[in-house]
Amino acid sequence: MALKKDYDSVMGRSNEIMKEALGLDYKEFESGSVAFDYEALMRSTGYTLEEVSRIQSRTAVGNTPLIELRNISALARKYAKPGYGARIFAKDEAANASGSFKARRAACAVAHAKKLGYKGVIAATSGNYGAAVASQAAMQGLKCIIVQECYDSHGVGQPEIVEKARKCEAYGAEVVQLTVGPELFYTFLSILEDMGYFNASLYSPFGIAGVETLGYEIATQCREIVGKDPDMVVCTNAGGGMMTGTARGLIKAGALDTTLVAASIDLTGLSMASDLQFNKKSCTTGHTGFGVPYATDPDHSDVPRSAARPLRYMDRYVTVKQGDVMYATEMLANLEGLERGPAGNTALAAAFSLAQELPEDAVIVISETEYTGAGKHIQPQLSFARENGIDIRFGDPDLEDKPGENLILPKDPSYIRAIDADLNRFRKSLIKKSCEKYGVTEPTEEDLIFLAEETKTNIEFVKETLGI
Repeated sequence: MALKKDYDSVMGRSNEIMKEALGLDYKEFESGSVAFDYEALMRSTGYTLEEVSRIQSRTAVGNTPLIELRNISALARKYAKPGYGARIFAKDEAANASGSFKARRAACAVAHAKKLGYKGVIAATSGNYGAAVASQAAMQGLKCIIVQECYDSHGVGQPEIVEKARKCEAYGAEVVQLTVGPELFYTFLSILEDMGYFNASLYSPFGIAGVETLGYEIATQCREIVGKDPDMVVCTNAGGGMMTGTARGLIKAGALDTTLVAASIDLTGLSMASDLQFNKKSCTTGHTGFGVPYATDPDHSDVPRSAARPLRYMDRYVTVKQGDVMYATEMLANLEGLERGPAGNTALAAAFSLAQELPEDAVIVISETEYTGAGKHIQPQLSFARENGIDIRFGDPDLEDKPGENLILPKDPSYIRAIDADLNRFRKSLIKKSCEKYGVTEPTEEDLIFLAEETKTNIEFVKETLGI
């Protein structure tokens, strides 16, 4: 008898579909309450860091260069007080196959799918991950389907997302393009069920294990180049996988004193699920529309329990403006001869500001760069913004920026500013949401320990948040 394919029926079978599509039974890690065994989930991949590195090396992933941005560091020092202005380095992840750090996530996931005998892989993504999965699937001889939220209800797609679809298709993937809305996850689940392919999710333990090699390389390369661990690593933050994997890799390398900073573009006031506002944002990833919801509720992803849990690791969360990122993209090209971005340059804009807080002998590493070109370049992004009625001008982004209405480019580099978000507010939000989701009014000791680990705090902080 054929299964019902209406929305409620498919969504009701999501756990069973995921179990078949990942080869993982998430119930094995559950406690029956808020807590689950996160480290057991990560160990369930069955791969050590060294094994992941070997998997990646076979498909042109990893061992990317760490480049000192000498001219940008010198420029930051012009705006810092005497003796300040840290050395800024960039981990050039554009050197990976497919051109972004997402190749690390895809390499591990797709290799595992091949090992388990799946005929193909599927991923739901509008970003660089789709191209990464398609590239790795081509290398492994697997079929690939990418489900992409691309258009508004008028059929207008953002140039960056449309460009990424072209890249996926160039690698031989089939791309299913959808309008913004709840149909993305439903369509993704339905295709998974019909095809019997592997779910190459961004948020599976295989994907996050793939990013651990990035953090490990940052630590070891810093030691080789400057003789010490990085003082600070800045990660562009959207779904939280970059922060989580990089942090875990740094920890495995023994870099325990490195400050971990998440950076997102401030798109406060724009709804990511709004058809009207879908094309009003001029940066499609690395912004607060993804960064904050996925930090405070990581399990609203395409797996039962996300392996990307950024609040476990971040020490600071800063925001920059859209104009800051566009400016930083041009700065990187003009001063360092590196045309990259724009999404990876969210971390660069933040690092330019943060470097001015640190002494000259300190080291800041931007955890990634990414490829650019065609619709991903900032010029088509700016043109698209104008077409959507966005006012573009130079000024003070902190004072004048209004997401969805304008895009303010900084008048000069001194106007690039990283603004600290209230990390404790996000931590409290996660704690409360977790208890509400599982209907817990009296958390167990295991729950309290779990929530403290989830938020990089302590049991007292959790109790105070819950009023117990």
